[in-house]
Amino acid sequence: MTVTQEAEFAGLRALVTGGGAGIGAATIRALHARGARTAALDLDPTGAPEGALQIRVDVTDTAAVTAAVDRAADELGGLDIVINNAGIGAQGQVDANDDAEWARVLDVNVVSVARVTRAALPHLRRSEHAVVVNTASIASMLGLPERVLYSASKGAVQSMTLAMAADFVPEGIRVNAVVPGTANTPWVGRLLEKAEDPEAERRALNARQPHGRLVEPEEVAEAHCYLASPRNGSTTGVLLPIDGGMTTLRVRS
Repeated sequence: MTVTQEAEFAGLRALVTGGGAGIGAATIRALHARGARTAALDLDPTGAPEGALQIRVDVTDTAAVTAAVDRAADELGGLDIVINNAGIGAQGQVDANDDAEWARVLDVNVVSVARVTRAALPHLRRSEHAVVVNTASIASMLGLPERVLYSASKGAVQSMTLAMAADFVPEGIRVNAVVPGTANTPWVGRLLEKAEDPEAERRALNARQPHGRLVEPEEVAEAHCYLASPRNGSTTGVLLPIDGGMTTLRVRS
């Protein structure tokens, strides 16, 4: 039987952290287009697409996360899909960030994945289409300059994805991750604004990816939807690069 895109996620309930902007907001739009009901969890969820349940939450606060996830499940009537997308950046070599910054970035980028997933598990265990999709980064697969802390955090997300997939496959809960290249997000825009020559820096970022441009948030959103789709029930433990060939291609300039 052919399932139309509009019906692909019909009846399913999805929670997206970092859903107020960038990749998270694009993912919510893509889920809506496929029939899902959604909740956007964010420090500022007001930028989430229309129709999403907006929940303001700090993903480093365990009690607040548990309350937010439970509220989302209550108002949506359950949870089937968790997209762990919230994250922050970090720049510099290994001596650029002190212990406090290491703790802050790891708390947001790594421990929050555990917090949100842990809070969602009782609800996911009641779903016939339970899936967790994490957002890693090509920094978890490649050695990038000035990205030690960020790379460490996203490497942890990659490892966590595989370990959780192994833990939960007997329960029928799938766990996957999208591995984006440098994306055209507000965070990258802010980094470019701080550069001595923003246009030159943008050209360098574009050239770093074999297809010659930044990855668009909507492209990452499509990957989130693919990995979360109930049509892909055999897809678990997958790390899906969306990077214009950066991890696998070596092309001549």
